[in-house]
Amino acid sequence: MTKISRPTSTEPLRLLSVVIPARDEEGSIAGAVEHLHVALRLRGIPHEIVVVDDGSTDSTWELLGNLQQRIPQLNAVQNTGPHGFGNAIVFGIDRSQGDAVVIMMADESDDCRDVAEYWELLGQGWDAAFGSRFIRGGGVIDYPLHKLLVNRLANAFLRVMFRSRLNDFTNAFKAYRRTALDGCRPFLSPHFNLTVELPLKIIVRGYSWTTTPITWRNRRSGISKLKIKEMGSRYLFITLYCWLEKYFSRGDYKQHERAESAPASGGLSPLVGCPSHSPNDYSPLGVSVGKRNITTIQGAHRD
Repeated sequence: MTKISRPTSTEPLRLLSVVIPARDEEGSIAGAVEHLHVALRLRGIPHEIVVVDDGSTDSTWELLGNLQQRIPQLNAVQNTGPHGFGNAIVFGIDRSQGDAVVIMMADESDDCRDVAEYWELLGQGWDAAFGSRFIRGGGVIDYPLHKLLVNRLANAFLRVMFRSRLNDFTNAFKAYRRTALDGCRPFLSPHFNLTVELPLKIIVRGYSWTTTPITWRNRRSGISKLKIKEMGSRYLFITLYCWLEKYFSRGDYKQHERAESAPASGGLSPLVGCPSHSPNDYSPLGVSVGKRNITTIQGAHRD
């Protein structure tokens, strides 16, 4: 059985960097940045917003230039290296200044209020905080059914392979201390498979992590850049890489051993660093009623 993880970092956090990769997001990028900035400012969270334009052919870059005139916390950069979702995220991480990093989508599918929750969890000493849409309090809105089914099957496969109770590996929207991110290098995934590489390396290399419920809403403008047929083999590659590291590297990349037990008040499950939930909290299809009274219905309905 895998040992319990608990908060281990004692360094106070100074600055939150939110890294947002963007490609042809003229219909959503302004709203995403403005809403995020307001939400963090109202909570008094020191922050910067690093938006990486990953080869946009629309007006995304021009909109970012206009936003910078009004939001000094915005740092808009263009990815001058190879394009790709993962490459854009790494480009943004390397140009961010914060000791806490949240990866967020540009299409406003992620809830800005969850970013503040991530900041609080990292401030408690966790090396990483993973949001889940499929535990009590989380939810999805207007998730295409075929993608939902593929998502649940893929995450079930990962849970079995890595013997972890985390049930939302594939969502990009997660938070990390910079020290933990640096410990996950080198990054190998140039595309969407980076969303799986990062949490798997956090788990395999022995960093502390916790989960929190988050909500997700399908994009309302633009088109998704994720192509399942193109990404299947890439997800499999990085999964097998991390699995081989876990079982055959003899701990060469693993951090120092974590404590064998968590504080009694922590409410942790008997598996890796995950807050305890009842079996009913984990729905196979992720249909739940959660912390913001949002009913998560696949298909045609919105709140």
